[in-house]
Amino acid sequence: MDLKFILKRYRFVIIWLVVIIAIYIFNNSFGLKIFSNIKSSVAQMLSVLPPIMIMLGLIDVWISRESMMKYMGKESRIVGVALSILIASLAAGPMYAAFPFTKVLSDKGVKLSNIMIFLNAWCVIKLSTILFEIGGLGYKFTFVRFLIDLPGVIVMGYLIEYLDNKKFYSKKSKNKSY
Repeated sequence: MDLKFILKRYRFVIIWLVVIIAIYIFNNSFGLKIFSNIKSSVAQMLSVLPPIMIMLGLIDVWISRESMMKYMGKESRIVGVALSILIASLAAGPMYAAFPFTKVLSDKGVKLSNIMIFLNAWCVIKLSTILFEIGGLGYKFTFVRFLIDLPGVIVMGYLIEYLDNKKFYSKKSKNKSY
């Protein structure tokens, strides 16, 4: 690889690394905390991603594109919405673990609104989050939040698809990856 390519591609990582080293030089204890947090985050990511990658490989092999298109594709309607919410609500793990799933969903022909519903539901309607909230904040709060979030997740998914279809974002949207 070309050094210029590496510097351009990883410029933000290099800049942050230089900033962190400078912080370490000027404030040793704070710099050590930063390195400790980075180490902890990388360890968490490395413990979460391998099982997700294995599951994605199995989904890719076991579930055909035709099945995904039938149940979550352009003509899926309420079934696609329900499956998107169900899959996301049963998922576990941090938000960054959802992105590889969205790539597989996109490659399998899942419609954009269902992908967005999946991502939003992963953030706010996970079963583990709901159970934690019931224990910490009570069932009334959790129920009200759920009643607000569920339609919000669905509306947001369809709104993003609508805006994408209208080429709202830019004229360069011809290079879509989904």
